Amino acid sequence: MEGLELICFEIISNVGMARSCFINSIQEAQNGDFTKAEQLIEDGCELFIKGHHSHAKLIQEEANGMLERISLLLIHAEDQLMSAESFKILANELVKICKTNQDLKKQIELINPKK
Repeated sequence: MEGLELICFEIISNVGMARSCFINSIQEAQNGDFTKAEQLIEDGCELFIKGHHSHAKLIQEEANGMLERISLLLIHAEDQLMSAESFKILANELVKICKTNQDLKKQIELINPKK
């Protein structure tokens, strides 16, 4: 496997695992486990950064005239990178919404306790 393909697979692997962490964090927040949700976001961010660093290597190579071709694999890797970034943003916002929702439910229960 050549250098370009190897870096592309590094990107795809890391950001794919990051995206899974972000999706799982949303599910944990929906279940009310905010500690686990936040930990999954942190884990996802670490993986995302690894993928981003691999991508930065390719950008540097291109800037130095070392990247001679663009491949479908590279396009896929960049697509996965952007997808993971979108899920990161959404996961952060949805976890906040789930927390707010849970807090509101608790306040409602204090005002109107179930009989």
